[in-house]
Parts: sequence; structure tokens; C-alpha cells
Amino acid sequence: MPRLVPRRGFPQREFVDRLDNAQRVMGESGVDVLLLTTEAEVRYFSGFHTAFWQSPTRPWFLLVPRSGQPVAVIPAIGAACMGQTWVSDIRTWASPCPSDEGVSLLVDALRELAGTKGNIGLQQGPGTHLRMPLDDFQRVRQALPDSHWHDTTALLEALRAIKSPLEIEKIRHVCQAASEAFQRLPDEITPGMTDIDLFRRFRLSCLESGVDEVSYLVGGVGNGGYADIIAPPTGHRLAFGDVMMLDTGCTYDGYFCDFDRNFALGEADGATREAYQRVWEATETGLEAVRPGASCSEVFEHMQRVLTSQEVPPAGRNSVGRLGHGLGMQLTEPPSLMADDYCVLRPNMVMTLEPGFAYAPGRLMVHEENLVVTEDGYELLSVRAANTLPVVDWSS
Repeated sequence: MPRLVPRRGFPQREFVDRLDNAQRVMGESGVDVLLLTTEAEVRYFSGFHTAFWQSPTRPWFLLVPRSGQPVAVIPAIGAACMGQTWVSDIRTWASPCPSDEGVSLLVDALRELAGTKGNIGLQQGPGTHLRMPLDDFQRVRQALPDSHWHDTTALLEALRAIKSPLEIEKIRHVCQAASEAFQRLPDEITPGMTDIDLFRRFRLSCLESGVDEVSYLVGGVGNGGYADIIAPPTGHRLAFGDVMMLDTGCTYDGYFCDFDRNFALGEADGATREAYQRVWEATETGLEAVRPGASCSEVFEHMQRVLTSQEVPPAGRNSVGRLGHGLGMQLTEPPSLMADDYCVLRPNMVMTLEPGFAYAPGRLMVHEENLVVTEDGYELLSVRAANTLPVVDWSS
């Protein structure tokens, strides 16, 4: 049966609910207005979806007041696109304008929504950035000397961590589409091709499966094993005995999948097969630990114990720092599956499990799956990888 493709965009009710949730928390924390400057946050509250963010020339601002509707302060080039969203208060300037890149409009709007002594919320924590010239931000602060600035990183992370059913539907779709492309991949690997050829074929296969973009595609390949997990293709000609991993973050309607798959070409030695088995079992153990009320650190520890067990030859500890993370409008989102992240899992959080370790000098093994936390456990969104290392026929 053909897979149903989720409808693009969201009904206005979705954005009303997001705004209501934000304003409730703002009221509890005393924040008068949120100043949003980054793509995911602006899109989350407005629905403003465009690839134009890839240009660093212009800043974009969305203000979320404690009461009332959001206000967009944006370059005029984006007025028509923002006008298609539910946001009705759109204030623009002709940009680029280095002498006043929206600063005056932004200051006026902040005064209007928060007063001259208001509490302004801005993301300042790990994983965030300002996305406006620092000089311009300093001008804003100087123009509002009596305002109080608050770090609202945790506030926004908590709101975005719980996905709506419509958000989950989009992530489920892109995970299934990428899974289909991965399932076809062994038949598309042929002697003589390079890793550049392979990356191109996989991108096309993902697009044919129904993703919008293959925004993120990295991997590793090497004879007997790989040592790099974030490299682009280099022109390496695939050969008998190579072990390879592809890690993809495809999108559908602005929502990501993020998982990888490993393959051996023709053969793999015992250490590599055992390493694959170990990361697969670590993922299985992590899945068993996922449930509402469990902490990220608990899930991490369950996987880490498998990775460092002595049942198979000694393994190196994961040096990446975490064994998974949140997923949604961004390839990686909070929280992190790591020893000191005590965030509690709640229903409708979308997560990756990503155990990996160094099993020999210059050899890594990493595995990743995507899931959504449910009321009584989890739903796997990616199609589960094989429990033994897939070996591609290299006889032709």
C-alpha cells in the first residue's frame, strides 16, 4: 500500500496552541516578550518556511509577547512569504541597510510590547546563536537601557521538545522514506564506483522515496573499517573489504530524520562484525529503557554498559560525548543522551539513539535509530537495522 504523504504546513490551530503554551510559561516566569532571531524558533511560532535563511546578509526577528499576537520585524524581501503565514503584524525595512538593519523598527516594537523597563527573553544557552550583528544587538540594548534581559533557552527547549501529532507525522514520513532508500542501497553499490558516486545515488534514492531535501549526508569508508564519521566523500574507489557507514538527515516540510546504516563490501573481519553486533545490542538496550519518566542519563547508562562490557574484546569509550539526542525541526535538538543530562523523557518527544565506539585503532562503529516516546514506551520511526552487519555481494 502506498505510504500516505502528510499535508504540508499546519492549520492555524497548531500555531495558536504553540503561542498559548508559550504565553502561559512566559506569564509564570515574568517574561514580557520573546525576541527570536533564528530559523527554527521563528518558523515554530509563525510557520515562516524558506530556504532564504541560508543567506547571512539579512537578520530576521519575531517577537512573541506575553499577550497578543506575534510581531514580525523582517526585511521587505520576506514580506510576501511571511504574509502567507498566520502572522498579520509584519513590519519591514528595505534591506540590506548597514546603517540601520532593522534596529530602529525592532527597538520600537520591543518598547511597544514590553515597555521601557520590560523583561525581554533571548536564547543565550548552549546550542543557540544570535544571528544578528553583535554591534546591532549592542545598539538595541543601548536603546533600551532599563530593560532586563533573560535567558529563555530552557523555556523554548521545553516547548519545542514535545511534538504535536502533526509534527510527528512529518518526522515519521521522512524516516520511512529514508529507510526505503537505505533498504535499496545494497543493490546500488557496484564495483568501480567511488564514494562520490554512492553519495549521489543515495541522495537521488531519498528524493525518489519522497523526501524534500537530503540536507545532511556524511559518512565513513575504509578497508576493514572507517575512522571518520562526519566526512564528505573524497573520491575513494570502493573496493572488496571496505566497511562503510552513511548518516543522513533528510527533511520533509522542514522536519528531519537522522540515522545511519553500515555495510561491508564482500567481507568483514570478526572484530568488525562483533563491533556492529555490540552497537546493535546497545541500541536494543536503549530502546528497552525508553519510557516516560526515564531520564536521558538513564538511557545513556544502559547503552554505555553494553558498549563497555567485557563479553567481547575490550572496546574504546565513545568520544563524541553523547549517545543520542532530540530531533525535529533541526537535525539535532536538546536533550542529549549523556551522563549528566537529567532531562526526563515525556510522551511525544522525538529522539535518536546513537551508540558508537572505537573498537580498534583507526576503526569506529556507530549505529543510529529514530523514535518517538509514547505513553507506555516508544514507537520506532526508522525501520530497524539488521541485527548482523549487512554484507554487499561483491562477486560481479
